[in-house]
Amino acid sequence: MFQTNLFLFSLYSNSLKNKFYFWRVNSNPARMKKHLICYLFFLIFASFNVSAQTQGIAYPAVGKGVSTTFVTDYHCLGINSSALGWGTGYKNKKFTMGSSEFGFGIYSDALNSTKLNNLYFSIKSEITGKGTPLTAEQQKSAAADYALAGVSVFLDYNWGGFSFQGKRFGGIAFNVRESYQYYSKFNQETTDLIFNGKVSNYFDSLTVAYGTDTVHIANRPDVSSDTLSHVISGKLSIPLNLSQLTAGSEVKMVWNRSYNFGYGRKIFGKDSLFVLYGGIGGRYIQSMAMFNMVSNDQGLMMYSSITPAFDINYGAIASTNPSNYSAKSIFPKVVGDGYGVDLSASMILFSKLKVAMSVNNIGQVTYNRNVYKVQDTIFTSLNVHGLQNYDITQSISQLLSTGGILKLVGQEKYVLKNASDFRFGASFQPFRALHVGFDMIAPFNKANPGSIQNPVYSFGGELRPMKWIALSAGYFTGGIYKNNIPVGVNFILRNGGYEFGISSRDAISFFTKNGHSISTAFGFARFRF
Repeated sequence: MFQTNLFLFSLYSNSLKNKFYFWRVNSNPARMKKHLICYLFFLIFASFNVSAQTQGIAYPAVGKGVSTTFVTDYHCLGINSSALGWGTGYKNKKFTMGSSEFGFGIYSDALNSTKLNNLYFSIKSEITGKGTPLTAEQQKSAAADYALAGVSVFLDYNWGGFSFQGKRFGGIAFNVRESYQYYSKFNQETTDLIFNGKVSNYFDSLTVAYGTDTVHIANRPDVSSDTLSHVISGKLSIPLNLSQLTAGSEVKMVWNRSYNFGYGRKIFGKDSLFVLYGGIGGRYIQSMAMFNMVSNDQGLMMYSSITPAFDINYGAIASTNPSNYSAKSIFPKVVGDGYGVDLSASMILFSKLKVAMSVNNIGQVTYNRNVYKVQDTIFTSLNVHGLQNYDITQSISQLLSTGGILKLVGQEKYVLKNASDFRFGASFQPFRALHVGFDMIAPFNKANPGSIQNPVYSFGGELRPMKWIALSAGYFTGGIYKNNIPVGVNFILRNGGYEFGISSRDAISFFTKNGHSISTAFGFARFRF
């Protein structure tokens, strides 16, 4: 959780270059709690009611729902690097470069778009400092809404990308990508503790402090709001183990910056009949945060490593942690680094049918700063406040902070396998104006933070009624998703020399309050020459 004296991201665009500048927020006696990732979100929220997970930062692919055989240039990094050998698809255009490409989305299998908007406005209000804290009744209502509800949040930002694609050399590409992914699903007891904190219904007694006087009272529904404001802790006379309390709960979060590169080229074949392509790629990964908690029949497991910029107060346990790290700076400090490797192959038949498969992000990240694991002890009391708004991502601070829900043990390091995946896709382009296809993306290990939870199946395509506009739509299901209909529009000017567009992961949310997502992906600075 952040106090004031933090830094706001502000976006400044100028021609081909986009730079971020940080302004320091002056201290103010009124304390505003902020989570670091809110600043990243604000870049999106400032312009849109804000996704692209399986499509990365390839915003044109988000509107189709398919990407494996549709993306090329630096967009194919982490998806299908063999596509670099296909060329740009535009005559006399070999170089592609771009930045300022965003993708953001919130999805829940149990919350409708109206309730998801509460999450959006909560984050926005924290940034502006104009929000009103939830009342006790609103906190109880939120706890009821979020209990057993899976909530997923994705954010991708392309700092900059570049590729060269030549007929003989093949294609080479590089880009720098910021990626944040969060998923949580809490049982009823844990949800109640997170939203109501020390006044949770879970406790049968409350410790109330009036100045130097401390009294213990029963936790009853009719306790006045004035009394509740003086509660310093909630206690339980017959406690449970943490593994019992959190049974069925799951939280996964990862925030990485990756430096991606790839090479793809033609291996053999004749263009008009059959051509085989191969590709290889990889990335250097810097991680600013990781949280991985699962509580199931096998017990409670949790590992975390989070940059000091989150301002989590670990209490006395920090002094005995061999990986304790508290240095702060304008830029959030890295807490782990690692690598990922991509392998891919594709073929084009009769210049119209494309088939591709790939394995992406095989590797790991080693965390060696602020590494903690959980100790499954008896849970008897809680000293922290409940969430002041609907931003469920702030639950991580409540789980980790001293006096919070989890009992921590410091660790020297922790090695986490990447959220790798397998992709298979095919598409057919009977003529230049129409391109349709399907994708299947499956996780190697869905337990890893950032991984899709189950295979995702999608169908979609693109129609170009005129050469300067591309309309896209599709359908996908699987993973944590039910039935989504993505849509998008992309404008292609100067024979592909400049393009910009916007898309959404689910058009249903535009027309009904019963949609399960809020999303957008867009880009406005892509150039070819």
